Amino acid sequence: MRTNLKLSQLVAGVVVAWGSTVIAQDGAKVLRVVPQADLKILDPIWTTAQVSRNHGYNVYDTLFGVDAQGKVQPQMVDQYEVSADGLIWSFSLRKGLAFHDGKPVTSADVIASLQRWGQRDSLGQKMMAALDRMDALSERSFRLVFKQSFGMVREALGKPSSSPAFIMPARVAATSADQQIDDATGSGPYIFKQDEYRPGEKVVYVKNTKYIPRPEPPSGTAGGKQVYVDRMEWVILKDAQTQANALLNGEIDMIEWVPAEQYTALKANAQVVLDATLPRASYTLHLNHWLPPFSNPKIAQAAIMTIHQEALMRAQQVHKALYSGCLSIYPCGSQYATTQNAYFTGAPMLAKAKALLQEAGYDGKPVVLMHPADFTMLNKLAPVMAQLLKQAGFNVDMQTMDWPTLVMRRAKKDPVEKGGWNMFITSWGMADSMNPLFFAPMTGNGERGWFGWTTDTKLESLKSEFLAARDEAARKSLAAAIQQQVLDTGIYAPIGEYTVLSAYRKNISGVLHAPVNVFWNIKKQ
Repeated sequence: MRTNLKLSQLVAGVVVAWGSTVIAQDGAKVLRVVPQADLKILDPIWTTAQVSRNHGYNVYDTLFGVDAQGKVQPQMVDQYEVSADGLIWSFSLRKGLAFHDGKPVTSADVIASLQRWGQRDSLGQKMMAALDRMDALSERSFRLVFKQSFGMVREALGKPSSSPAFIMPARVAATSADQQIDDATGSGPYIFKQDEYRPGEKVVYVKNTKYIPRPEPPSGTAGGKQVYVDRMEWVILKDAQTQANALLNGEIDMIEWVPAEQYTALKANAQVVLDATLPRASYTLHLNHWLPPFSNPKIAQAAIMTIHQEALMRAQQVHKALYSGCLSIYPCGSQYATTQNAYFTGAPMLAKAKALLQEAGYDGKPVVLMHPADFTMLNKLAPVMAQLLKQAGFNVDMQTMDWPTLVMRRAKKDPVEKGGWNMFITSWGMADSMNPLFFAPMTGNGERGWFGWTTDTKLESLKSEFLAARDEAARKSLAAAIQQQVLDTGIYAPIGEYTVLSAYRKNISGVLHAPVNVFWNIKKQ
């Protein structure tokens, strides 16, 4: 009874508090969504968690976006020019851009935001290394002056995922890059309601009535970001059956990511639309190279050799129609997909893994595998992975926690006995992994890199060559070499690909197909 009462309180929405005034809510103007995960980190620059990224798209805007055809298009930018030598990029901002507090978006805000983003994002780090300076030319115009050629300026400023270059007020962007911001003021199409934020229960956004969309039709993360509801509530429901029941009963309007165990029931219901709004996604195993034992590449390779793609994917996705194996670290069938797989086959090689552990001198100490039990899209993978690792001779300590705790814990470099970790499995979209310079975990720059903090100078050199290459054949060759190096070092490994489905009731329309989940353009009848 407590669960049902709580759910009805969250989704009924007859009256809500707005500041100190209580007003009636028209149900047709309130969009209720079960997000992919609970939102506990509000800083989409500090973390690459996809739920935090989606929160970022609600409240912030970007200089460029990526349309449905994968082309980079201006978003906050009105016009831009590039010098003949490609070293000076000049930009002007669209008129009327304003933050939620009413203050105009200025060049100073843009520069401060890019400086902070460039310390966290791997492609941003590459761009900052090539940059000489950023100059504010006026309130609405600025330029980037490079000391060496950087061939992916627009792609960096408009990258749709991992850490998009969201623009924040300069006073917020002044927050140290290794600390989380505490102010969600943006200039995007929704305003975050801090006073109604209840982690573990609901997240509330209201329409930014002063937002000026671009005139073009919406396309991907580009074009006009029109909001047709007054209010959007993210209702946190962690149980797959509860999510499905709430949708079928009309208590919520949409499930962002459909749990596989509810696929058959939702597909059969005439009131529900199942929609592959995103490209296929992938699961990956990530290893912590900052700590033993995976600071030894041979032991990391042994862990990767235990991966049984079919068993892992079947456990999580259940229905064969929803998943497939993939041996590439890039999306299978994509531009840089490769079969240059070193020792990796996607099938368990337990005898080889056991022999490699002995050769590498594994001391038998427990390895901590983090298990996000509350995340319906991930929670079946870790138990299977633990058994595979044990069969190869690893002493596995699988520790169960919720997803927000995992996201916080993976940022810790502490020894495992003090709250650190050794491995976890997560999910990535094609927008993350399609390009080696976009993919956050593909870092070899040690402490400045993504969680796991691998030091691999050869990998970083290959990425720099990829960035400098102008010939597509050369880039494909380098992408294959990068995959070889990732597997040789044992940074991470692919587990398989799956179809990402959203479910919504038939009175919902306008849901966009984009590289990431976006919540503008949605209408509710």
